[in-house]
Parts: sequence; C-alpha cells; structure tokens
Amino acid sequence: MRIVFMGTPDFSVPVLDALVAAGHDIACVYTQPPRPAGRGQAERPSPVQARAEAMRVPVWHPKSLRSPEAQAEFAALGADVAVVVAYGLILPQAVLDAPRRGCLNIHASLLPRWRGAAPIQRAIMAGDAETGVCIMQMEAGLDTGPVLLRRAIPIGAEETAGDLHDRLSRLGAEAITDALARLDDLDPQPQPDAGVTYAQKIDKAEARLDWTQDAPHIDRQIRGLSPFPGAWTMIGGKRVKILRSRPARGAGKPGQVLSGLTVACGTGAVEITEVQPEGKPRMTAEAFLRGARIAPGVVLGGEP
Repeated sequence: MRIVFMGTPDFSVPVLDALVAAGHDIACVYTQPPRPAGRGQAERPSPVQARAEAMRVPVWHPKSLRSPEAQAEFAALGADVAVVVAYGLILPQAVLDAPRRGCLNIHASLLPRWRGAAPIQRAIMAGDAETGVCIMQMEAGLDTGPVLLRRAIPIGAEETAGDLHDRLSRLGAEAITDALARLDDLDPQPQPDAGVTYAQKIDKAEARLDWTQDAPHIDRQIRGLSPFPGAWTMIGGKRVKILRSRPARGAGKPGQVLSGLTVACGTGAVEITEVQPEGKPRMTAEAFLRGARIAPGVVLGGEP
C-alpha cells in the first residue's frame, strides 16, 4: 500500500519502522521542521526525520498545510492512505480527503476517553486502570472520528508516563499494521457521546507537588509527569524532580520525611524511589540520600 507517513516525536518512530518492515511503499514522510536544541541552539531534526533519512525515505517538513501549494503537493503523492501519529499540525479537509482511503490516526487512549494532547499522562494522573490505542478514521473534529480498531492494556501500579509511552508506541505499531492488512474488513464504529474526556496539554504549574494532597494523588502525579516535565519539590533549598514513587505506610505532617525518602502526605505516604536534582542526572533515591543526608523529620517543600 502506498502510504504518506505523518509523525514527529520518538513515539512515532516504531510505527514508521513497522510500516517499512511490513513492505508498504512510504511515498513521503511529513514531520515538524527542525527546532533549535541544546546549548548551542543548533537546529535539530525530529526523531522521525532522522529515522526517515537513515532509511532514505523522502522527508518534507512544511510549517503549515493550509496553502494551496502544500495541499497540491500532498495530493500529488497519490497515496492510498495517510498514517498519522503525533504529527503536530492540523490537517485541513483538503489533506484529509486526498488519500484514496483517507487518513488514519493512531491515538494513545481508548476513545472517546482522553481526546487531545496528553492522553498518556492524563490516564495515569486520573488513576485509570487501563488505556490503549485506537486506529481512528480522521475527520475535522479533535479526535472525533470513527474507530476502526482498538487495543487495550492495563496500566501498571508503578508505571510512569515514560514507561507507558514506550508500550503504547509498540502497541500502536502493531495495531496499524494489523488495521492496514484488514482495512477492507474493518467496520468503522462512531464514537459514543457518553464518556468523552479531554486530555489537556500539561501545564508546568501542575508539576509542583502539594504534599497536603493524599498519597494516591501525589503518587499518580509523580508517575504521570515522569520523565517530562517531572513533578518536583524543594529539598534542602534546591529543586528536585521526583521521577518514581509508590504508596507507602506512614503518617505525619505533609511533606515530612518519615524515613529514607518516604514522605508523609495529607493522608498516607509515598516512597520516592528515583529523583533528578537540579543540574544533575537522574539517580536512585539511595544514591541521592548518600549525598543529601536528609534526616527523618525534615519537611520538604518551602520556597522555590
């Protein structure tokens, strides 16, 4: 099948690999333009662009698809289908209509739950027991199109957004190759009106831990925001990202260190297992404690 692939971040790369491995003809890869990155702010291509160029697949990274010229160029590719996963640009109707079989999106949630920008993080932060991927026929609305295929997986009790991201990326790659192989036999199912939720983009203001919240809430916040942007608190006057945790037994003043890096919350406690001090690499709680020497009774938080 002749495919235009549209994706940008690491999440999209296994999907591109799977399409190539399945023998599909990748007419072109569309991705976001290179962005300044690193200390020197040199322009860095997206992970998808880097992978496509390594495979010698043509790459195009327009800033917009709204111009008649960009739409004509897309249509001229003569694609059977476009596969879209975390691309980052809105597709105008002319682009949606150009491929013979339309545009298929891989969305990392069980639609209609968690439409929008941050479904992986929001699923963990909300305490969902499961999530998954949907192969959706794209239309003009935000993640509103009919679903051709869905795959569900449980969310692990200590799983972070980074862990879940990688599992869902692989699951999405498997699902889209299956969907394309059975495209003539799949019956698109309209999404129900009941159960619609929106996964708003993560705001950095959400990342600071409020130790007066209960332990399950704080544990989900830590795991849902790991590795980026990373939930954080002040320890010894310095900002420290908290990257992994699990609920623990104990009680005390909110933010009080009970032992090791087990910290009291509004109710209950959490055990912090991985951190990243400001300006340093991520490390285990044990490694951090060897340098920080935090005594039981210290209260975390304070001024930023």
